[in-house]
Amino acid sequence: MFANTTWKLTAHAPKPVVQAALLAHDLIDDWDYELVIAGREVAEDRPDDWVLEGWYPRKPGKAEKQALAGLFEGKAPPITVEELPPEDWVTLSQHNAPPIRAGRFHVHTPDYPADPELIDFVIPASQAFGTGQHKTTAGCLELLGHMKASGVVARNVADIGTGTGLLGFAALALWPRALCTLTDIDPVCTGVVEENARLNNVTMGAGAGEAVMIIADGMDDPLLQVRGPYDLLIANILAGPLVSLAPDFAKAVSPGGSLLLAGLLAGEQEAAVKRAMHLAGFRMAARLQRGDWAILWLRRRNVRGRR
Repeated sequence: MFANTTWKLTAHAPKPVVQAALLAHDLIDDWDYELVIAGREVAEDRPDDWVLEGWYPRKPGKAEKQALAGLFEGKAPPITVEELPPEDWVTLSQHNAPPIRAGRFHVHTPDYPADPELIDFVIPASQAFGTGQHKTTAGCLELLGHMKASGVVARNVADIGTGTGLLGFAALALWPRALCTLTDIDPVCTGVVEENARLNNVTMGAGAGEAVMIIADGMDDPLLQVRGPYDLLIANILAGPLVSLAPDFAKAVSPGGSLLLAGLLAGEQEAAVKRAMHLAGFRMAARLQRGDWAILWLRRRNVRGRR
């Protein structure tokens, strides 16, 4: 867990203003990714009041404040800066998070009991996101169950940006003999995934019914490439990287294979992702919307049609 102090930048604004700022962030290629940002509603009973938050490992200076302010069109709202205690703020934010039900799945922290009637996963609060509390992760779990019920057969699965490993584990629960490749850009995820695999009786390894963990930037890894093509590829990341990775996904997914995408806001982000995937040779199969977030299931066309 993080032992160093983290600094937090906060800007309050109406929902469409924060969503526009998140979209602007996705379109910046040279963003300093030490400055991690996220947007959310302030409270469930105040759905139109949102906050844009940024976390930085050092005391933010003028450049960091200007970067956050620059995401807003026109005059930016006031930005406050606070020093957080020297603890893992992600763990603290997820502690005692209530369990969720997402289709055939039940996801919970160790503070809550298992549900024997559903496919159950225990995911402790950790450095990596993705315990299922986020609407995109829950939506992916729902669509995975829908794929299984629709007759999809997944023999080779990849989960890009896996975080805790949850979505890859869920795919293995539905298709127990599949090969499973998990990747993330953050090296800390290796230990997180291995611990969560132990907690959920998932075998780490290169064989059928096992999961391999790779640290990779997008699809840029020789082992990830050689283990393909994949008949199910999952990517719950961000809209900007999804657009950029569309040609790589087309190379990695077998004809007729499935692509499950999340991490994109309904509206402009969803339209941009759909357009990129269509040009890369994918067609829509199903869509869910959970809150402001779209979750997309696409199939790679067997024969690419005219553009």
